[in-house]
Order: sequence, then C-alpha cells, then structure tokens
Amino acid sequence: MISRRHFLLSTLAVPAAGLIATPALAMTPEVFAVDGLAIRGYDPVAYFKEETHVEGSADHAITWKGAEWRFASAENLADFEADPERWAPQYGGYCAYAVANGYTAKTEANAWSIHDGKLYLNFNRAIRARWAVSKERFIREADANWPNVLNA
Repeated sequence: MISRRHFLLSTLAVPAAGLIATPALAMTPEVFAVDGLAIRGYDPVAYFKEETHVEGSADHAITWKGAEWRFASAENLADFEADPERWAPQYGGYCAYAVANGYTAKTEANAWSIHDGKLYLNFNRAIRARWAVSKERFIREADANWPNVLNA
C-alpha cells in the first residue's frame, strides 16, 4: 500500500504540464519475427512443397502482417501472395505447443509439422516430439488461446 506521503512525493516528479507518461501495454506482435523477418527468414511455402525448411531470399520478399516474409523462389512468393493464410504458419509462427499452453515462444526452422494442410512450428525438436503425441488436443487448445495469448 502506498502511503499518502509517498504518493505526494511521487507526484513532485510529474512534469509541469501535468502530463503523466504511462507506458503502453506491451503486446506481443502478431507474427514471430527476428530482426523483422517472419519465421527467421525461412520460406513458409517450401515446408509444403519441398517438405523441409529452406531459407528465403531478400530478392523474393514481401511485407505481410507487419513482418518481412522471404521465399526461396518467385513462384513461392507468388503462391504466398495469392493466399497467404494457406501458407503462413499457424499462430503467427510462434510455437504451437506454447500457444496451446497459454503463452508464446520462439521457434526453430527445423521443428515443424504439417497437419491437415496447416503448418505448425515449435520451439525445438524436443517440443515438436511432445506436440506430436497429442497434436489434435494441442491444436484445439491453441486455437482456443489464439490470439488472446498475444496480450498475456
């Protein structure tokens, strides 16, 4: 509890104009990005077409949902532009296991799976193995938590 004296002393630090600066509520961005690159610059379309993680190129890039998405080819870029929701990883590229458990976490490019035509990324391969055991349940839980976990 703040005492009246402490409160009065703290108000002396208020600027003369009477404006109180309040920090904006921190919100996790909708897309997991490192240095502005969605999913660390890996090509989301390649997971489907090549069945592996492939680094994208700055030569084939677009901005979508506030992040730069890179692609290994002009064809993959065109596919993504035509239907980004089809190709983009679920939960903004955050760890699907984490989202299922009510928080966000980074992901690694080699910790991924495709289930029912959707791309899911995980924190690492050990978490991906844990995710795979109860994937259907985790997807239901993550779907229920998304996007509210961004405000947590």
